[in-house]
Amino acid sequence: MKQHHKLTLFLCLTWTITLLYGEMVAFWIPTLRSCTWPSSSSMDGVDGYDKVAVIADPQIMDKTSLHLPPKSLALEVAQFFTDLYMRRAFFASILPFKPDVILFLGDHFDGGPYLSDEEWQESLNRFKHIFGLKSQARFRDIRVHFLPGNHDNGYAALLSHKPEIVRRYEKEFGKRNYRFTVGKVEFIVVDAQTLDGYPEGNLAAATWDFVKNVSIDFQLLPRVLLTHIPLYRRDETPCGPHRSSPIINQRIVRTGHSQEILYQNYITEESSNRLLDLIKPVLVLSGHDHDQCTVSHESNHEHIKEHTVGTISWQQGNLYPSFRLLSASNSALLNMSNLEEAVLTRLCFLPMQTHIYIGYLLLFIVTLVTLLFWPTGGVNFGCHCSDFLAHGKQLFKVGTKEKTEDENCEYEMVWDAEGSMHLVRKATNTPITRAKDTSGTMERGNAVMRHTAKKGNAQEVEISMNVDDPMTNLPPRTSKSTAKFIIHRLVRMFRMLTVIAVVNIPLYMMLLFKDWIDQ
Repeated sequence: MKQHHKLTLFLCLTWTITLLYGEMVAFWIPTLRSCTWPSSSSMDGVDGYDKVAVIADPQIMDKTSLHLPPKSLALEVAQFFTDLYMRRAFFASILPFKPDVILFLGDHFDGGPYLSDEEWQESLNRFKHIFGLKSQARFRDIRVHFLPGNHDNGYAALLSHKPEIVRRYEKEFGKRNYRFTVGKVEFIVVDAQTLDGYPEGNLAAATWDFVKNVSIDFQLLPRVLLTHIPLYRRDETPCGPHRSSPIINQRIVRTGHSQEILYQNYITEESSNRLLDLIKPVLVLSGHDHDQCTVSHESNHEHIKEHTVGTISWQQGNLYPSFRLLSASNSALLNMSNLEEAVLTRLCFLPMQTHIYIGYLLLFIVTLVTLLFWPTGGVNFGCHCSDFLAHGKQLFKVGTKEKTEDENCEYEMVWDAEGSMHLVRKATNTPITRAKDTSGTMERGNAVMRHTAKKGNAQEVEISMNVDDPMTNLPPRTSKSTAKFIIHRLVRMFRMLTVIAVVNIPLYMMLLFKDWIDQ
């Protein structure tokens, strides 16, 4: 097999392995190695818990996402690859954990409040396709719960003026404030966007009435508070070791006249404390921030942990998308000392899609450079290694410079096949008499050629030649031959690149649509 054929085969295999990893194997890693269901030995291990997968902020891209024209090619491509990543993450990384419940923490859409009914329905269909919600048989044994986010319905100022947005959301996803039970743990869902709204408004009043009703009920089970917007924390509060982006501090924007909320990073301090005092949760789960954050709140002299779950999308400003696994105890608790073990969570990271694409780009550059500059006869690594070792011995050689055996020996001029001239010392048994004339001495850059006469009758013939440039007498390579060499290399590179593409592009397309098409 010729050298360039071996090189083409090697690059083909390299691309095949890289594509299989980036498009398939990388999404198996959370299930196979890096993540497991949290459990406690005192609760009969994993069997003592019901399993909940928590997903936050998919934010299905639409015309409001990248400021691109609707239906433009750039927007369609961005939407496809973003949707494909989340679909792969859901089916290859999350579903293999076999959760009993799947929980979405809001922001299902990106520009939900600003989409027409037709555009909103299109985004809804994409959302259902990504997470397999179109097939009821797929989730026959899995319960799915949703809570609203600010990108679904907007903040309080928008909600109070567009009640049709709320009706559209509730028709598809159900109530915005509700409670449900998993195992022996109660989950309280609160529409956080209305908590700091106008106190006399219907939406804010409805949310706080729901919270009060929950607080009145006798608490038999440990509670988990679910809110899209995180609870208040002081500026520059550390978020733990898993956060990759800068910490976001509190920022609230209100309307000038009615002081309604136009934007907020966190629920206000007053509303946060009131929620904790009334609901008395053992754990708080939130989204909205797009990055991982774990903080501790104090309420009634108790420390309550809050986990802000990072986005599942790789296009929402977080290079490290993630989800959480939550284990809810299904055993009756005998005393309140076991409340911390009743609900356990674990952070799980998804593949870094940006790094995968950067890897593809670097491999493409290496492929082009290799194909263009690889020698026609290949590379003899054994020869190069021996030369390297020999050169190393010379570098580490210790001692003074050895004296030559005969400084006045004869030299013979030898030309190689490429036209380069070399001086080779010629062994002789006849001693050479040093010329008395100073012009006969050896000078740098000159070669002296002598012949021996019969019976000591010596006659010296001196031939002086400049050997500084061995290519002086050779004809220079013509521009025509140089152009021919370049064209030959480019044609060879194109042929080898075509073979690599013919093998791997169909594989890539197959991997793309294998995960996109419903089975």
